[in-house]
Amino acid sequence: MKQTTISKTIEISGIGLHTGVEVNLALKPAPENTGYIFVRTDLDDFEIPASVEYISHCSYATTLMRKGVVLSTCEHLLSALRGYGVDNCFIYLDSIEIPILDGSSEVFLELIERAGIREQNAPRHFLKVLEKVEFEQGDRRMSIEPSDKYEIECVIDFPHPLINHQTYNFEMKNGSFGREIASARTFGFTTEIEMLRKANLALGGSLDNAIVLTPEGMLNEKPLRFENEFVRHKILDIIGDFALLGMPFLGKLKAKKSGHSVHASLMSKLLKTESAWEIVEI
Repeated sequence: MKQTTISKTIEISGIGLHTGVEVNLALKPAPENTGYIFVRTDLDDFEIPASVEYISHCSYATTLMRKGVVLSTCEHLLSALRGYGVDNCFIYLDSIEIPILDGSSEVFLELIERAGIREQNAPRHFLKVLEKVEFEQGDRRMSIEPSDKYEIECVIDFPHPLINHQTYNFEMKNGSFGREIASARTFGFTTEIEMLRKANLALGGSLDNAIVLTPEGMLNEKPLRFENEFVRHKILDIIGDFALLGMPFLGKLKAKKSGHSVHASLMSKLLKTESAWEIVEI
């Protein structure tokens, strides 16, 4: 199996979910063994590799930082790249935050499909899990264990009539990301909005880019894209965050009430447990 990159440059504009600032984004082909690299065109093309070592904080989105330069809300784009099987890509943007678009990975995926992907000469590398690694934080739990597949089992629990208890099992294969995960949108609660705004977050949030939940239902007039759209979006976030490993994994991830900070903690623990993984070519 060979590495891939996109066949041509693709561009899109949008607003940042948390900053509310307009941002221009371009995805460009990259040489083999590059991985994903963010390039801040507003800061003399400063580069921030999409890597676990640059995770800065993970409150309501995953934020990377290198030498004081920040890149925020990268998980939906990284999820689309990993989900479509793109290994190498330069991501040019002229602001601090990736555009939120419709709150899912669907538009990014459509752009990548339109560009097409090109096979490269180098073999694709996988991080193969050899032994189980777990992380717990209160009632939040996440683990990864050996498997010959890329699998995620996710459980969420919210005391809300549209969510309650949702479970989803996902395997990355044969376009399953596009069919099952890519269009699931991010969600939030009206009870959180005032707090977020006071913290200068969610300034670009709207019914066009998020499911907004009231205590009894939701503000959005358009229906849910899936009955269990919420747990599917959690898997979308997991795929995007775990793209920061720098290669697809072979293992089974199990997540219960997880979030960006739990994802980051498990990745860090996994990488530090050197006996728990090896890099393989298939």
